[in-house]
Amino acid sequence: MAKNPNKKSLKRDNSLYGATIFFFAACLAEFFLLAVRKYYIHGDVVTEHLAWHDRLLVFAGLGAAVLVLGAVLSVLWKADERKRLFGWGLASLGVFFSCGSLLIRTFVEPAVMLLSVVVPVLMVLSVLWAFYDRECSLSLTILCASLVVLWVCRRLFSSLTMGMPVKVLSVVYVLLLGGLCYLAKNGKLSRLLSPNADLLPLYVSCGLSAAGIVLALFSATVAYYAMWCLGIVLFALAVYYTVKQL
Repeated sequence: MAKNPNKKSLKRDNSLYGATIFFFAACLAEFFLLAVRKYYIHGDVVTEHLAWHDRLLVFAGLGAAVLVLGAVLSVLWKADERKRLFGWGLASLGVFFSCGSLLIRTFVEPAVMLLSVVVPVLMVLSVLWAFYDRECSLSLTILCASLVVLWVCRRLFSSLTMGMPVKVLSVVYVLLLGGLCYLAKNGKLSRLLSPNADLLPLYVSCGLSAAGIVLALFSATVAYYAMWCLGIVLFALAVYYTVKQL
């Protein structure tokens, strides 16, 4: 008989609580992006755009303050998992408002488009990490991140100012995928993955992602079809892991 029969139920409750915290944080982020799109991107230049240009600096400062507060609370509440999750939720929201406001102020509409894609993806991933096995969550996270990278590549490859930086960052991302596979193969991710974790989905996710991004470096059209291919793989893996969890 298990020493603590309620331990599994408590862990699931904490996972649900954490997923709820990050879900509401993502909703706040989306409302902010909607306001930015309405008043800063499409608003009147004199009465709205210029005012929001200054307000974004205020949001960046407030975000930095919330980030520090969340990090401090997470450390102070490290013995209580629920309170610690709330602290990390605050810290994540602070990162979004501080970094996101500066990105929007610098790159304007492309930054808003990118964040509008990233925030829903992170919302879904928070649920995956709460309820799925670690190797499953990591594989799906890699595929989601790769889809975002391909989306950015397709949008900005032709840009005179952002084309080259995007290509360089794409190559760095491919190298990081290779490094992740190397660490997993040599058992260097013991804190993240269990010793008997099935690494095949991880290798498949990294391999397909790397191949798609490398091919996409040569054509925006290839990036478009690579997004579809990775999307199909992502859906298939999500269905497989959902059935497996059940």
